Order: sequence, then structure tokens, then C-alpha cells
Amino acid sequence: MSVIGLDLGNQSCFVAVARGGGIETVANEYSDRSTPSIVSLGPKQRFIGSAAKQQVVTNFKNTATNFRNLLGLKFSDPAVAHELRFSNFSAEETQDGDVGIHMEYLGEACVFKPEQVVAMLLTQLKKVGEMNLSGKVSDCVISVPCFFDDRQRRALLDAAATAGLNCLRLMNDTTATALAYGIYKQDLPAPEEKPRNVVFVDMGNSALRVTLASFIKGKLKVLATAWDSKLGGRDFDERIQKHFNEEFKNKYKVDASTKPRPRIRLSQESEKIKKLMSANTTPIPMNIECFMDDKDVTAKMKRSEMEELCADLLARLEVPMKKVLTDSGLSPKDLYSVEVVGGSTRVPAVRDAIKRVFGLELSTTLNQDEAVARGCALQCAMLSPTFKVREFKVEDVVSYPIRLTWKPSCEEEEAEMDVFPPRQAYPYSKMLSFFRREPFFIHAQYADGGHTDPNIGRYTIAKVVPTSEGEASKVKVKVRVNIHGIFNVTSAVLVEKITAEDAAAEPEDSTAGEPSGEAATSETQNGAPEGDQPMDVDETPATEATDSASAPAAAAEDASGNGDDGSKKSESEPPKKKVKVKSHDLPIDARVEGGSTHEALTRLIERENEMISQDRLEKERADAKNAVEEYVYEMREKISSTLSDFISGPDSEKFSAALTACEDWLYEEGEEVSRQIYVDKLGELQKTGEPIKMRARESSERQPAFDTLGKTIVHYRKILSLCGGKDEKYEHLSADDIKSVAGHVEAKQVWMHERMAEVAKLNKFDNPPFLSTAILTEKTALENLCNPVVNKPKPKVEPPKDAKPAETAPAPEAAATAEQSQPAPATANIDADLD
Repeated sequence: MSVIGLDLGNQSCFVAVARGGGIETVANEYSDRSTPSIVSLGPKQRFIGSAAKQQVVTNFKNTATNFRNLLGLKFSDPAVAHELRFSNFSAEETQDGDVGIHMEYLGEACVFKPEQVVAMLLTQLKKVGEMNLSGKVSDCVISVPCFFDDRQRRALLDAAATAGLNCLRLMNDTTATALAYGIYKQDLPAPEEKPRNVVFVDMGNSALRVTLASFIKGKLKVLATAWDSKLGGRDFDERIQKHFNEEFKNKYKVDASTKPRPRIRLSQESEKIKKLMSANTTPIPMNIECFMDDKDVTAKMKRSEMEELCADLLARLEVPMKKVLTDSGLSPKDLYSVEVVGGSTRVPAVRDAIKRVFGLELSTTLNQDEAVARGCALQCAMLSPTFKVREFKVEDVVSYPIRLTWKPSCEEEEAEMDVFPPRQAYPYSKMLSFFRREPFFIHAQYADGGHTDPNIGRYTIAKVVPTSEGEASKVKVKVRVNIHGIFNVTSAVLVEKITAEDAAAEPEDSTAGEPSGEAATSETQNGAPEGDQPMDVDETPATEATDSASAPAAAAEDASGNGDDGSKKSESEPPKKKVKVKSHDLPIDARVEGGSTHEALTRLIERENEMISQDRLEKERADAKNAVEEYVYEMREKISSTLSDFISGPDSEKFSAALTACEDWLYEEGEEVSRQIYVDKLGELQKTGEPIKMRARESSERQPAFDTLGKTIVHYRKILSLCGGKDEKYEHLSADDIKSVAGHVEAKQVWMHERMAEVAKLNKFDNPPFLSTAILTEKTALENLCNPVVNKPKPKVEPPKDAKPAETAPAPEAAATAEQSQPAPATANIDADLD
């Protein structure tokens, strides 16, 4: 089973694989370990990754960049408008309110969902993994920005499924970095010691993420995470771009913002000059030829000027870094180190800002570009049964607090409860107890107030009925944030009490202290990975669970005398009856925000497979065309040089004309034809060209083949000469044996002389009457006929019956003594390092 980790970046991606020797970041077909996050659609096929990079300027309308962060967003979300500032494609709102990316494919205008475009990129990354592993890739772990919510995570899972990938986990990118850092550390504190606290700052192309994690031996625990999803390297590029555009407007009277192609070129040059300024303090020049209106432009910028332009951006860097310290309750003196990753952390001003906040020198023990991919590959190996990895537990935290709301009854207002507070560890489950007489719904939403649309989903618990006495039934609902960081209601159970006077009573699930009205209480289960048996922990206080809904419920219990909320029960109350508890699974109708239905996902997969097939057919067609073009150029050069002796003058002129005609056809009506036509055209040329190649090849191989046969004949003639001289080695051969070998040798000698005479009469441009392989076949036949005769073993000679044995075997006792006297073989103990 192949194991890969994918760092799905907004600007570039990395693929890491797990092999027997460890984790390795692999290169794509261009021998580059970085694959650009670019998808370009051509009239016949798609260009993805490195192949699409050159299309950004020439085919900008059909080239998608900066599309990852559009996953799962509604078109009305303000984040969409921010992302589209950095994109060149046109976007529109679809019928269901999602983002539609408008591009042309196969000559038709198409609207693609961001999930489809991301799936195209994942398909290319999958190919990179398969190319390096020489096998199919299915299971993977994909990095995800820690600020992605449920909708965006569901959309990314849909994209992975569309690309044919089985995503074992969506892993927060900073958590993957922390795993890549901690799993190799041999000096981590013991569990009973004070943990090691490390800050990870990841600033990439589009966002800044900061995570504070604690490490002990065998465990990583994320304490706090903060981010600025609108602060990345591209924001610095934009400031530089605007500065130069204003300078060019004043100096050259050209405005790059009015036309897409100059704007793209200026953006690319701005990114280059930013990188150069990060390594140099001297002014860096910018020169662009034929920028606009056939004008060449030039300008300069110093690092200090860039820092002045981006002063407000640099000030924003400190906000998330200070927030992780506040949320974790730690101070800079509690930190062990600060690890920086991401391309934008190479900017000196960014590094200075990080130092100011944490007061520590920055550590770069990790590869700034590949750490996330390596962490994802490690996590995939840990989740895969194929690899044995050192035990290392990863405990992440939810990005946003989650609140549940429900109606205690039809007449009452909604009640609510924060079921997953900020920095709650996950995977994690909680069991909620509701007391209902009829079906009800639970509404999940984010409680932080930072979302334009905080809704996560609505879950209807069906087939809830009252007890036989007409009272509210107890319904236990399990909610969970799974390994991907996605919330869901996983199960609902109706608990039925059956009175049994004479039966042995079974323990009842937490009936004491729970109201019998329509309220809810909660139990929690800790975050074991999916599929593991969770471990019970302490229940949360009843007041936290019941909230405002508990009061009317308690009043109802007081009136009925069945409550246990502090009121005194009647002294004449009869003893409790023995009860049995029976559970019934209840259906859940989940209507979640984001994610595709099964039918919609099936259509996406079919569409992606169709495009993959089209890409394959177009590649085969292009390969067939290239084969014709290559053959034309090859034969035209060779028939006038190395192959000129093997084709007659008239035939050479005729073949040269055919090659020229084929070349003209290739660049005219043969520019866009089917693969089969190219195959047929190549076959026509090969009918003339391949015999020429064959004659040249035979001319070089024929004489060595004759020499090999001649040496074999000489070999057997020497043996016949030895036989005539009564050589001891061959004296056992009979006269018939010698005669047989002599006949075979003489026949092959005659055959060789006749063939050599035939060849001597031929011109070089004539087809030979036989091939050199026939000569080698005759040589092999001669060996097969003669070797069994000349290598016949001598007959064994029986010794005389009265002869004494040459040596006497030692007595058994002597043999045993000699055996005991031999030294014992040396042994060595080998300790295997199981880690």
C-alpha cells in the first residue's frame, strides 16, 4: 500500500512519500519538488502544475490561480471578493449560491466549482506520487489551513474523492509541521516532567498561521492556534506592484491595472524583486521589456522602501502571535523555541517581527517548504497498517467553538449549549441526553461570531415516541468532531425502561439527578481516533448542560413528585421497582451546510474521469504527431550522411521529397488530426525508411557474425586434429563420432562460403538475401550438433576386485575425538533497533 502526504498550498504544492528508508519529498515530471497550484484549460487538454505555469500570461482567461481558499464558500461571502483580487479568471454565482469559475474547455464555455479545480490539481499530485512509487496511490493525508471550517473541509474531502483519493485525515498544516518536528526528537521530556513548549509560525502565500504546541515523549498536544487568513506573501507583492504601477504611470504614461496581461507580468516581477530584496540590502532593479504600448520600463527599490510600504502589514503580524500566548496562558519565558516555516518567513522584516513578540532567536531546523508535506506523510504512515511507526499521539484542537440549539417544547423558546468550547481537543465525542415525547431537531452553529453564515447543519431525530405512561422518553445523542475536524451527529438512541418485578435489575444509565422534562444533559468521551473505543471521562455539570431549559423541567418534576432536583420526596413513597433498560437506534436526517450529495459527487467523479480520458487521448495523439515529426527530421539528416550509401540516388531523391511533403502536411492540414492518421503517416514513411536502416545495420553486423561462425568452425577443426593425433582427452571417441563432427563442420564451412559469395555480389543499397541473425543461428546449430559428441564423458574404469583400499577409515572413537577437538564457531549477538 502506497503512503503519501500532500501539502496543498495556495501557490505551490509538495508531495512526500513514505518508503522503507523514511519520508522523502519527491519531484514531479519536471524534476522539481514544488508543483505550482495552477490549472489551465486548453482547447484540447488540461495543463496542470508546472505545465500550466507558462499559461498564466498567454492563456490567463482559462488559467486558474489562487483558487484553494474558495473551497466551500458562498459567492456572497466577503472572503470570496478578497480572493478574487488575486485571480485572473472570471467568477460568477451559481444557482445554489456557490462560486462558479468560468473557463473554456474543448471550445465550450464551462462553469467549474472550486472542488473540481482542486480535484484537477490533486489528480496531478496523485500522478507525481504514482510516478515515484511505481504503483497506484489511494490513501493519503492532505494538509488544510487551520482556519478552514466545516464547509471548506467537506469541500476538500469531495475534491479528494473526485480525484480518486482516499483521504485518511485532513490535517491542519501547522499540526503537520509540529509532527514533523517532534517525532524525530529523542530528548523530549518524560510524561511526568514539564513539557517542552514550541511555537510554529507558518506564513505562506495567502495566510499567516501560528500554533503553540507542547511535547512530551510520545505525544504532541496543540495548546492554541491563531491566524490571519488575509495576510500572506501575496499582500506584500501587491504593495510592491501598486508602487511600481504608480511610478510607471508617472514616468512612462502606462497603467498596468487596465489590462490583464501587463498586470500579471508586473505581479510576477514584483514577487521576484521581493525575494531578491530579502537577500540583498542594495537597490534591486526591475526591467520589463515591451511592457505596454511597446515600451520598456525600468525602476528600482530598496528593502527599506518595501518595509515602509508594508508597515501596516508588518504590524498585523503580531496580533495572532500574541493571541496564542494569551490563549495558552504562557509567556515567552515558557517557550523552548520558535520554529518558522513557509516562504514568506524569509522576509527579514517578518522574522524581526516574530523575534520581537517571542523574544527568542528563530529556529529553522525544519525545511521551510517541505515540512508540512513530510508531516502529512508521517501521519499517513501512522494511520496505515503497512508501516510501523514510533508511537506518537497527536492531539489537535478545534478551530472554532460549536454551539447546539434546540427547542425544549413547541411552546418554549430555543435552548442552547456550547458543546465544543474553544481549543477543545479532537477527535472528540460527547453524549447528550434529551427527554422528548416527539421527534425534534438539533441545530449546530459556530459560536464565535466571526462567520458570515455560522450555520453548520440541522439534524432531525425521528421516530421519538413517549413512554407507555405518556411521559417523555430519554434520547441519547452522540455528537463528534471527527479526525478531519468536521462536526457531525453520529448516533441517536431511544432508551426504553421496562418494569420487571421479579427480574434482576440492570444498572440504569445516569437516571439519578436527571430531569424527566424536555431538557438535555451531557456526557463526554475523549478524542480517540475514529474506530477506537472511546474512554469515559467525568460528566460536565448539569447546569452547563441543561441551561435555561432545566427550570420548567424541574418544576414539572416537583409537581409530579418524580424529580430529584432538591425537593423532598413523600415519606410514604413506595420502594422503587426493578427496571430493565432497552435501547433503540433512531434515524437521523442530517442537512449539513457544504459538501456534495452522493449523486452530485458521482457526477463530479464521472466528469473528472472524462477529462482524464481526454487528457490521455490528447497525449497519445500528441505523441503520435511528435513521432512523425521526429522521424522526418531524423531520416532527412541521415540519408544525406550515415545512410547515404544504403539508398540509391533516385530512391534518395524520391524519399527526400516524401519527407518534405510530410513536413509540410504536418504544419498545414495535418496540424490537428486524429492519432490514427499520424500512425498511418508514420507507417508510410517507415516502409521506405526502415529497409534503409536495416541495410545499414546488416552491413555493420554481418561481418562480425561471419567471424563468430568462422571461429566456431576453427574450434571444432582443432578438436578433429587432436582426435587424429590420438590425444588422450578424445581417445574414447569412436570413428563414427569423429566422422559425424567432421561432416557437420564441413557443411557449415560450405554454407558460410556460399553466403559470403552472395554478399560480395551485392551493392550496399540492395536488400540482403539473409540477415546476420541467420548466421548466428547456423553457429548455434553447429554447437548443438557437435558439443554433445566432443564433450562425451569417458567411460568409468572398474578397479580390480582383489585390490586393497588406498586408505583405511578411522575408528568411530577416533573420529569422535577428532570432531570434539575442533574449535567452536564464533557467535555474535545483534541488537535490532526496533525504532
